[in-house]
Amino acid sequence: MIAFAEVARLAEDLAGESSRLKKRAAIAAAITSVAGRPTSQKRDVEHPDFAGAGRFCLYVAGQPFAEDDARKLNAGGALLSRVLKEVSQCTDEELAAAYRRHGDLGAAAYDLMQGPGDRGQGPEGLMLQEVAAAFDAMAGARTTAVRAAQVEALLRRATPLEAKYLVKLMLGDMRIGVKQSLVEESIAVAANADVAAVRHAVMLEADLARAVERAFAGTLGEARMRLFHPLGFMLASPVESAEEAVERFAEKPAKKSKEAEEFKDLGVAAVVPVDSAEVGFAEDVEMVAEAREQQVLRSAQDDKFKNEQDDKFNGGSIEAFLEDKFDGMRAQVHCGDAAQPGRVVIYSRNREDITESFPELVEALSGVREPLIFDGEILGWDLTTNKALPFSVLGQRIGRKRVDNAMRREIPVVFMAFDLLFEAGELLLPKPLRERRARLESVVERLRGVTESAVELDERASKVQAGLFDDHHEFVEERVARLRISPVRRVTSAEEVELAYAEARARANEGVMLKAAGSAYLPGRRGLAWVKLKRELATLDVVITGAEFGHGKRAGLLSDYTFAVRGPGGELLNVGKAYSGVTDAEIAELTSWLDAHTLEDFGHYRTVEPLRVLEVAFNNVMRSERHESGFALRFPRIVRLRSDKPVNEIDTLERVEEIFQSQPDKGRG
Repeated sequence: MIAFAEVARLAEDLAGESSRLKKRAAIAAAITSVAGRPTSQKRDVEHPDFAGAGRFCLYVAGQPFAEDDARKLNAGGALLSRVLKEVSQCTDEELAAAYRRHGDLGAAAYDLMQGPGDRGQGPEGLMLQEVAAAFDAMAGARTTAVRAAQVEALLRRATPLEAKYLVKLMLGDMRIGVKQSLVEESIAVAANADVAAVRHAVMLEADLARAVERAFAGTLGEARMRLFHPLGFMLASPVESAEEAVERFAEKPAKKSKEAEEFKDLGVAAVVPVDSAEVGFAEDVEMVAEAREQQVLRSAQDDKFKNEQDDKFNGGSIEAFLEDKFDGMRAQVHCGDAAQPGRVVIYSRNREDITESFPELVEALSGVREPLIFDGEILGWDLTTNKALPFSVLGQRIGRKRVDNAMRREIPVVFMAFDLLFEAGELLLPKPLRERRARLESVVERLRGVTESAVELDERASKVQAGLFDDHHEFVEERVARLRISPVRRVTSAEEVELAYAEARARANEGVMLKAAGSAYLPGRRGLAWVKLKRELATLDVVITGAEFGHGKRAGLLSDYTFAVRGPGGELLNVGKAYSGVTDAEIAELTSWLDAHTLEDFGHYRTVEPLRVLEVAFNNVMRSERHESGFALRFPRIVRLRSDKPVNEIDTLERVEEIFQSQPDKGRG
């Protein structure tokens, strides 16, 4: 039997430890301890609790449920705050002060549960099975009241430390410096298994707890791929010029790092990847155990191509696929499972199920009869010009639970596939991109005519089914091919990349992607195998008008800054908010200054005297009703503090409008 207190104590220790190796050792030791216990308190039962150890690992990784389990706790900050107030008997002011102190509701719970008397001091006795049962009840609850009652029952029995990590776990934000990859390594150490095999099993079945059971049982090799759980997305590294892109691809192999030697001393077999074009560079490998996984993934690539690539690198040229970088929504589509005919699930980059926002894609792909996983981009699509719409237009559909005919007609969508991850019962991640691309082209061609759906749902069709029209009644239906394939071309020089970039911008796309033809697909990696070239339009000088407190290590610091430009009458009009780009020292200095120049204090947010000027960069300008200016900057970043510039010299709304109009992808309005 495993107590939740063991999760809480381990998490607290891990939060205070900076060494990755020591964290791994601590987690591995804890797994070994809990896995070796009997499943029951009865003396005559001596079966190790591998299932309990799996749940233990799941909670340490910050996951209430396995990845392939679509259930949600539906317990957000508002519900947890309300229950925490009830259990700890604190006031609103005490709760706000505790949260501001830490920027973390779990840490605030720890403080509040240690209040006067014995409030919140339940006996230490929560078992993992009881926590899991409460989570099951919360996920199945139909009302907020039922979920709140389950949370209250847990917190009333919890010690302050248990309450801290219960709240963190329910919010899905442990903040202890532990990623799932580190837990996977620890499982391998505890079970004396290969870390690549552990990771592969987790990737196939999307169940960390199940991987623990397999690791101890020696059945990791029996894991089989299941659809309808999101795989990690491969990421691209940004570059600022075509020359830099080519230089990145042509860099020499990385040397073994000091960390590699540390792992070697610990007896962990690992090999640093040797081809930067295939798997990324050592700067992107957090640890050598991950490098071993990369080596396994690329084992299917032939030596002949590697030699050819080395020759090309030495000559200063590259072999790569180039495609437009569309300004849409990155997504992964799963479809074609024979066991669940017609089922289609679409996942966003943050692994959220976004299927219901795009019913046209579901209709188009529901007829697929072979199991497939596509990687690509959801795009708003102009049916007249046959071009992608700007993200500002597509954004109106994101998060919608109901998409009516008016929305389908106003903002049609397509799925632009650029990679194929699973086909014919085979996970294609280790295959070189050139092979994945060839198979993708074959699949899309094979499905041509199958993956179409109507622009609008014909409401008369339902009336026919209801008997209101004769069955022979004819309908004229406009249909759209929803599954498309991203056009690619091969490039070998910076000149070709620069020309392609200019053409992509002329097509109103963000820029270009450059992908090594021999690259394996590495989920979650941002290496040098894929790079993206997109340039900032301009920068703006703006003034801070408001600030809010940050979270985590920025708790207690005013680190998120709302900023404005000057309107035609001299008034200040907000155009965005940014928090990245400033140093810790600058944040501390700004916090002190903004605190002294606060006009209105709303607790977490303050309006301030508009005297501090920033220079901000951004990707593009969008129309927006959120700000009085009528515009919003997309992905703003602080370039520098402009203490040299007076407020009367900041940029104007006219300048924002000018930048907006200069964009080929400015969108409607």
